[in-house]
Amino acid sequence: MTIRPLIQSDRAQLQMILEETKVFRSEEIDVALELMDSALNRPEQKDYIVYTGVDGSVIVGYYCLGPTPMTEGTYDLYWIAVKPSIHNKGYGKKLLAHAESLVRDNNGRLIVAETSSQPKYENTRKFYVKNQYLELARIKGYYKIGDDLVVYGKYVSQSEVQI
Repeated sequence: MTIRPLIQSDRAQLQMILEETKVFRSEEIDVALELMDSALNRPEQKDYIVYTGVDGSVIVGYYCLGPTPMTEGTYDLYWIAVKPSIHNKGYGKKLLAHAESLVRDNNGRLIVAETSSQPKYENTRKFYVKNQYLELARIKGYYKIGDDLVVYGKYVSQSEVQI
């Protein structure tokens, strides 16, 4: 798999991947597309960094992250998604490793990823744990009653004290 910066022709295929996951609501997909558009249409901006994973000629997934405002070295992982038909083949792990390396190379030290406690996000939560992310916080009823915010984090800097 090759991991490269997002290009305009990736957008439609990434939208299909987000829809195929059957996890994200249409409003969430709209936000993901807005972040892609920001990265594509305003290359000078540094808030949203988007990379696409390509295997041969097939787009397999992507991630979007960015530095957390008013922090030193903390990054938010806004999105990571892989084509559902190829889950559990290591593509997500490779995309995440690329994101971690990018953060480290930019003097970053901590990646934070937020997700939902809903059952449809169970595989997402397992993915983070499998990749050495720790559950840092849980806010009950954050999204709605019965839907908690679950915050995962991983220190990627060797000099940082591990949590």
